[in-house]
Amino acid sequence: MRSALYTGDSTIVVEERPPVPPTAGEVQIDVAYTGICGTDLHILHGAMDHRVRVPQTIGHEMSGRVADVGPGVAGLAVGTPVTVMPLRWCGTCPACLAGQHHICHRLDFIGIDSVGAMQQRWTVPADVVIPLPADLPLTHGALVEPTAVAVHDVRRSGLGAGEKAVVIGGGPIGVLIALVARSFDADVVLVEVDAQRRAIAQKLGIRTLDPVADDLAADVETWTGGAGAAVAFEVSGSAAGITTAVELLAVRGRLVVVGIHNQRREIDVFRFFWRELTMVGARVYQRDDYATAIDLLRAGKVGAQTLITHVEPLANAAAAFDLLRGGGNVMKVLIDCQETS
Repeated sequence: MRSALYTGDSTIVVEERPPVPPTAGEVQIDVAYTGICGTDLHILHGAMDHRVRVPQTIGHEMSGRVADVGPGVAGLAVGTPVTVMPLRWCGTCPACLAGQHHICHRLDFIGIDSVGAMQQRWTVPADVVIPLPADLPLTHGALVEPTAVAVHDVRRSGLGAGEKAVVIGGGPIGVLIALVARSFDADVVLVEVDAQRRAIAQKLGIRTLDPVADDLAADVETWTGGAGAAVAFEVSGSAAGITTAVELLAVRGRLVVVGIHNQRREIDVFRFFWRELTMVGARVYQRDDYATAIDLLRAGKVGAQTLITHVEPLANAAAAFDLLRGGGNVMKVLIDCQETS
């Protein structure tokens, strides 16, 4: 079978690898589609070399069908459409004992800390496999994981119906947060510098602002009647994004840090004091976030067809990464793991 591997030095190669048969408690999946996300780009750029065992197959946003099951696996018949919640926790650390398994101190994020989905057949523990509705297209099923990220982010914010939220950064996760927030009956504005990303968001009915051309402070003041936003989601991962998010918050507003910041950032602590602001971290997801994500995708509230701008065969995995890095009219790129040429 073919597998796309990160080999270090910003390189992805596609090689023939033997499939791994499932043992007790494991499931083998015929991978249909694997999405490339921002974390995968961080891996490609070497930012996670301390976690990835080079060379390694990466990828964690996926959909597929059960190909085989090991002894002791029940409820997952061959041919069942599935996705994977790619988290394995230890069960014994303070976070796990407190019931927060998703932020386990020794978390194995499958596709980063262990072998991922960008291959034709993938064998994983049965307890991370989640069945998909039969009527959900597998292309859309590959968006369950990033949609679950957005659901978790919105839930962490405590965003309520009618509240106003600003999303800083209009990549796939930023757009998904805006869509999920809207499904929670919030009023949302997305801030994005790239015109083509703004156009995709607008196509999905999301109001957008350009941080270069627009006066963000004035626009948000008008929109909120002078109060400021109840919630700001910082998704850009930039210093400017953090600064902007804090400036746009209302009294007792909530800043949700979603973007991965690989370096320390300055933050206006005085404003936090003056307005009694709250900063919230949001990392990955929990099982109920997956269930909600599947419901939203099935109901057509995520705009999957618009978000998926490119589908590339597995043989073109390296070019697909280059496509995403190059910007332009690109939002979500999927790898077709059964189409190899």
